[in-house]
Amino acid sequence: MSRRSNGLVGIWAEAQRQQQRQLEARARQQREYERQQRVYQQQLVRNQREQQQAYKQQREADARRRTEELDAQVATLQELLAVGCRAPAFRVTSLSRSEHLEPFAPGVLAHPIPMPDPHHYQAQGGWTASRRAQAQAQARSRFEYDWHAAQAAEAQRQQQLAQYQRQYQQWAEAQLSDIRRHNAGIAEMTTALRNGSDPEAAVEYFSAALYASAAWPEGFPRQVSAAYDSAARHLVLDWELPRYDVVPEAKSVRYVAAADQDKETARPVTQRRALYRDVLAQSVLLVLHDLFAADEFGALESVTLNGFVDDHDPATGRRAQIFLATVMASRSVFSGLNLEQVSAVDCLLDGLRGQLSSRPDQRAAVRPGRRPDDVGNGVVTHGGDVEPDLLEMDPIAFESLIAELFRAMGMQAVTTQRSNDGGVDVDALDPTPIRGGKIVVQVKRYRNTVPPTAVRDLYGTVQHAGANKGVLVTTSKFGPGSHTFAGGKPLELVSGSELVDLLHRHGLRGRLGTGEGSAAAPPAQRTSPDPRPGADPDTGDYRVLGMSWTGGVALDICALVCHGNRVLSDEHFVFFNNLRTPDGTVRALPPTAPDKAAIQVSFDALPDTADRLVLVAAVDPAVNPEADLSGFTDACIRLLDPSRTEQDRLEVSDGRSDETALVLGSFRRRAGGDWDFVLGGKGYRGGLEELVQDYGIEVA
Repeated sequence: MSRRSNGLVGIWAEAQRQQQRQLEARARQQREYERQQRVYQQQLVRNQREQQQAYKQQREADARRRTEELDAQVATLQELLAVGCRAPAFRVTSLSRSEHLEPFAPGVLAHPIPMPDPHHYQAQGGWTASRRAQAQAQARSRFEYDWHAAQAAEAQRQQQLAQYQRQYQQWAEAQLSDIRRHNAGIAEMTTALRNGSDPEAAVEYFSAALYASAAWPEGFPRQVSAAYDSAARHLVLDWELPRYDVVPEAKSVRYVAAADQDKETARPVTQRRALYRDVLAQSVLLVLHDLFAADEFGALESVTLNGFVDDHDPATGRRAQIFLATVMASRSVFSGLNLEQVSAVDCLLDGLRGQLSSRPDQRAAVRPGRRPDDVGNGVVTHGGDVEPDLLEMDPIAFESLIAELFRAMGMQAVTTQRSNDGGVDVDALDPTPIRGGKIVVQVKRYRNTVPPTAVRDLYGTVQHAGANKGVLVTTSKFGPGSHTFAGGKPLELVSGSELVDLLHRHGLRGRLGTGEGSAAAPPAQRTSPDPRPGADPDTGDYRVLGMSWTGGVALDICALVCHGNRVLSDEHFVFFNNLRTPDGTVRALPPTAPDKAAIQVSFDALPDTADRLVLVAAVDPAVNPEADLSGFTDACIRLLDPSRTEQDRLEVSDGRSDETALVLGSFRRRAGGDWDFVLGGKGYRGGLEELVQDYGIEVA
C-alpha cells in the first residue's frame, strides 16, 4: 500500500477515535445531568416533606396554643372571686389629686451666660513698640466687645427667666387652686358619707368603686343602677352580669392533617352551664366584696344586689334586662365569709340565702329583690328598669350621670354643684399620657339649639381654669355658629344623639323623649316648603357638584342656601357638622375620584325663598392650623348627573396667601327658574368664622 493510502487511513482512524471520544463525553454529560436531576428531585422531595412537616407542626402548635388560651380563659373565670378578693380595696383617697406639681424647669435659661476671660485676649506678636501697642489695643477692643455682648445676653436671659418664672407661678397657682377645689369636693363627699346624710354622695362613691375595680376581667360589663336608703344605710343596685358566651363553647382544638383544618371539641353543655352559674355567683359575691371593702365610712349596713344580663327575652324576643341572681347581704353576715375558700354557688344560695337561675344558659329568670326605684322618699337613683328621659331628669341628677359617663370612659370625674363651680358642672381628669389632662365639662339640658354664646363662655372657662380641653354636653344640638367657633380650639361639642350613643356604648342608660328610638334625637322640623312634585332628591332629579383642586392642605367645602346675602337659617348651612338641609335638597356626599368633595343639589326643589346657592372652601384649622389657601390652585367644579357623568365644568378662582376661606362662586336663580353660575373670589383672613358671619350666621 502506498504511503498516501496509509496516510488517509490514519486520518480516518483518528477522526473515528475523535468522534468516539465526543460520543463518550456526551454520554458522560448526559449521565451527570441525569444524576444531578435525581439529586435535585430527591432534594425537592426532602424539602417538600420538611415544609409539610413544618407546616403540620405549626398548625399543631397553633391548635395547642388555642387550647391553652381556652384553658387560660376558663382558669380566669374559675379564679375570678379568689383573685378579686386579693385586689386592693377602693379608697376615697384615690379620687383625690396630689398637690405635687411638675417643678420649675427653665432648661438652658438656668445657666448664666459665661463672661469672657481677659486672659484669653492677650496681644500676640509685634516687633516694635508701636505694633505691640496696636495689638494690645485690638485685644482690649475684642474683649470689651465680647464682654458687652455677654452682658446684654445675660440681661436678656435674666429677663426671659423672670418672665418664665412668672408664667410658671401663674400656672402653678391655677393648678393648685383647681386641685384644692377638687379635693375640697372629695372632702365634702367624705363628710357626707360619714354622716350618711347624702344619698347622691353614696351612690356616686360606690359606683366609682365598682367602675374602678381592677378585679373584673377585660370585656366584663360594668353597668350599674343604684339608690341609697340613708335611714337604713342600705344600698340597692342592679348590676349587669356577663352573658352565657363568656364561657367558651369549645373545650379544645386539634389539627386534622388529612382535612388540613382545625377541629374543635365542644365543651359539654352540663359543664358549660355549671361553669356559667359559678361565674354568675362569683360575680355577685365579688360586687358585694368590692362594696363592703370600699366602705371605710360605715355607710353600708346591708346591700341588695340584683344581677341581670342585657339580652333577648326568650318569651318576647325583645331585648330586656333578664335577672339571673338576687341577694340581700348584711355586713355582719358577709364579713364572716372566707370568700377565697367558698364554693360560690353554695355561698350565694345557702350562706346568703340568695337566688340564682337554675338554667341561666336558657335565660330562666329569678324574681329580683328590692329595686333601686323602690327606695323612693327622695333618694337619688341612677338608672333603673326604664331608661331615664334625659329631657325630664333633675338637673343635678343629669350632671351626676355625665360624671358617671366620664368615669365609665376611664377618667376621674366629680360633679361640682356643691360649691361655687365657676362655670364648671363636672370636673374631669384624663390620665392618658400626652393627650390627657384636665377637662372642664358644662352640661346644658336644653330642648332648643344651644346658642353660640354658650360655646364662647366655655372657651373662656377653659382659658381661666388652665384646662387642656372643654366639653359641652347637651340634650339638644348645636348650630353651625357654635361648630365654627369651636373649630381649631380645644373644645368638644356633644349633641343629644351623640350623648345617648355614648351612654349606651359605656353601659349606661338614657333616652331623649318618649319615642321608641331612644338613641336618636327628635327629627328636625321643616323650616322651608316641601319639595315640589317631581323634584324629590331621592328620585334622581338632582345634580352632583364635584370639586377638585391641587395642593395638600385639608379643606372643608360648604354650601349656604341663601336669599340674597343671607342664609335662610342655620340649618341651611351644609358643612361637616350639618350634612344636609332640613328638606334634603342640599346634602354632602362622599366624593369619587377625581373629586375631593361632593355636594348633591336638587335645584328645582330648593325653597321658593332661596335665590342663591353659595359654595365656599375653608382651611380645616384642626388639621392644618398654620395653613392658608396659597396652595389652593387648579380648582374646578364638575357638574354631574345622578350617574356621575360629567355635564359641565366650572373654573373657580385660586386661593391666596394669608386667606383661609374663599367664596368659590354661587348658583343664582334667574327669572323663569333657571340657575346660572357666578364666579366668586372673595377671600377671608378670619377663616370660615368670618365668612359665615357675612351671611348672617351668629358666631360667638
